[in-house]
Order: sequence, then structure tokens, then C-alpha cells
Amino acid sequence: MLGFLRRQTLVLFAMIGLSCHAFAAYPDKPIRLVVPFPPGGAADIMARGMAVKLGQELGQPIVIDNRGGAGGSTASELVAKSPADGYTILFANMGTMAINVSLYPNLRYDPVKDFAPVSLTHMTPRVLMVSPNVPVNSIAELIALAKKNPGMLSYGSAGNGSSSHISGALFGTMAGVEMLHVPYKGSAPLVTDLLAGRVNMTFDSYSVYEDHIRSGKVKVLGVTSPARMAVLPAAPTIAESGLKGYEVLNWLGLVVPTGTPPQVIKRLNEATIKAMADPELRKQLLNLGIEPTHSTPEEFSALILAEIPKWKAVVSSTGATNN
Repeated sequence: MLGFLRRQTLVLFAMIGLSCHAFAAYPDKPIRLVVPFPPGGAADIMARGMAVKLGQELGQPIVIDNRGGAGGSTASELVAKSPADGYTILFANMGTMAINVSLYPNLRYDPVKDFAPVSLTHMTPRVLMVSPNVPVNSIAELIALAKKNPGMLSYGSAGNGSSSHISGALFGTMAGVEMLHVPYKGSAPLVTDLLAGRVNMTFDSYSVYEDHIRSGKVKVLGVTSPARMAVLPAAPTIAESGLKGYEVLNWLGLVVPTGTPPQVIKRLNEATIKAMADPELRKQLLNLGIEPTHSTPEEFSALILAEIPKWKAVVSSTGATNN
């Protein structure tokens, strides 16, 4: 009997040793970072810059996998069903983790139960821009035009449930105007239509439109953040332009499937903190109007839990839908 117990104990210690070795070796192959929007958009730009630095910290390449569709739900479901081994990561955002659960009645993933947060990585406001052929130069003039012509003005978004969608829906509700929502599969095709005047305006990321803003191909009327952006000091906040209390500040971060070993999450968190603190990356992001940041897994989890009911109330009050 003692011999049997001794053999079982040795087996147990061997298994623990192998497990610890596996965790210590992580990562020992490339890691897939799933981006819930097509190439060329703000999320893609942020993901690619971060992936370089994160890969350097982890000693393995980070491979970008763009999976646009359904406001990020397609990518989120994919990651939720992936092996919980730390080799598939979702570049999550406010839409995928806090808005979609209220916007999509048949959502096939649970943002709380199906994911383990790693760290926040980026904070970014939206910029209210109009096509040059829209005869307004201020938010007050835009509201007046929209009230005079109900349903005439259209605003494009990066997709149903995206922060650009909710930004527009919230603006319409608070301003008391009726606007047509036109969802796109990411920001890249939206840019083309905004420049061509096929859609009147958007609430999108500065990083995607930087060159067009500088060249005057689009007109900036305001920003969705509570304070003015350093890269657009002349652009007023929407709140200070008459819609007191208006604020949308998109956040992004890394999450992995639930069940991912704590040691792997810890390794990813430590590497993410170092990557986001890199001076070169920080400078690049700040010049694009994006705030690099980081957090503990617990802090990110608390943010998600707080944001879900907040945006549920906004979705309900604005009447936003996934159509």
C-alpha cells in the first residue's frame, strides 16, 4: 500500500512539474491577436502598433487576424470558443464587451462569462466630422440643419454596436434630431464614402482621418471626450457646444478565453504593461489622439462590469438597434 501511495505521489509531482514547465515556457510559438474589425480602421492601427512591442516583450511574433462583422461579435465568438491556452487573444473594445450584449438579442457569447480580462491598452475619443458638402461649420449649425430636415442627414459608423454608432445615436437623442444610421464593415470603407459625400458625417477615430483632417477634406465640428483633444485643440467638445453631459470615450484592451491559466494571464499582463509604456509607441499613439494605458486584470474586469449597465441604458434610451 505504501509503495502504491509513493508511486502515486511521484506521478502527481511529475505532473505538477510538467505543468509548471509548460507555464514557464509560455509562449513557445506565435500568438494570434484577433481584431474585430477589417484592416485600415482605428482598431487595426492600434493593434498593429501594439503587436510589435508586445511580441518583443514575449519573445514571439503576434499575428494579426482581422475578423470584422456584426459589430465585433464575429471575432468575439471566435475567440470565446478558442482553446484557453493564451495563444488566441481578442483585441476587445467597448462595443464587444459592453454594448453588444444589449444591442444583439441573440448574441452567441457572454462578455463576462466567456472571457478573462488581461489589461486595458488604449483610450480614444471619437471625432465628429462632416463631409465638405454639408453646409455647416459648427455643432449648433449641424443641429439646426438636422431639425429643419428630419431624417435627411446620415451618419456612418464602423458597424452596428461600435462606439461610432452609439456616439451618433446618443447625439441624435440628446440633440432631439432624427438622423439615418449607415453601418459599414469597419472604418476604411466609411472613409471613402464620407470623402465622396455619400454619407454626411461620422463620429470616428482621429487616427483614421488624420491626413484628411489636415488637408481639409473633412470638417471637424467637435470631439466626444469630456475635454478637448491635444491634437485638435481648436475643436470643442460636444458637451461644451450645447449638449451638456454628452461623453463617449472608447476603450480597448486584451481578453482571453475563460479558463486560461492564471500564470499565462499574468505573463500577458506584465508584457502588455511594458509594451504600452514603451516611449516610441506612446509617442505614436498620442500623436494620433489615442491615450496608451494599462491595468490589472481585476481593474479591467471591474470596468467591463460597470460599463455593461451604463451602455444598456444608452441603447434603451436612444432606441439603437443592430439593423
